[in-house]
Amino acid sequence: MSESMRSRIRRFVFNLFPAYRGSGGRITYLSDDWKEMRVELPLSWRTRNYVGTIYGGSIYASVDPMYMIMLIQTLGRDYVVWDKAASIRFRKPGRTTLHARFLLTDQELDAIRAEAAVQPSLDRVYRVELVDAEGVLHAEVEKTIYIRRKDAERRAKPASSG
Repeated sequence: MSESMRSRIRRFVFNLFPAYRGSGGRITYLSDDWKEMRVELPLSWRTRNYVGTIYGGSIYASVDPMYMIMLIQTLGRDYVVWDKAASIRFRKPGRTTLHARFLLTDQELDAIRAEAAVQPSLDRVYRVELVDAEGVLHAEVEKTIYIRRKDAERRAKPASSG
């Protein structure tokens, strides 16, 4: 799917946001329906660590908020979505630009909605790989996202008799 003018503007604004801009990463693609994002993280003076490779903090920060934001946008206002946990595994030092792709399928979103309809809350685990231009894996980030319907508390509490 190609980017619309609206998604290009969203991407531009997101890349300017100071907390994200400080990571050194940048969103290079954002689908209009928020189901796909692509990020690149170049090796630069801003992302280089003491030994000349991409700083681990930049690697994590460049991918940190993506799945949470994508889920907030795709699930809509009836859901509460929060980052709950994360882990990162460094596989190989980053000496060139790294790339990450985030994808939410319709099947995943349907499964979340179905599960949230019968459970008060749920956790979903997403994995994103940071690879170089040749596809060599440099880091893996695993994100645990907490999701619940906003009306879940009302559904869980018994109605008071009065």
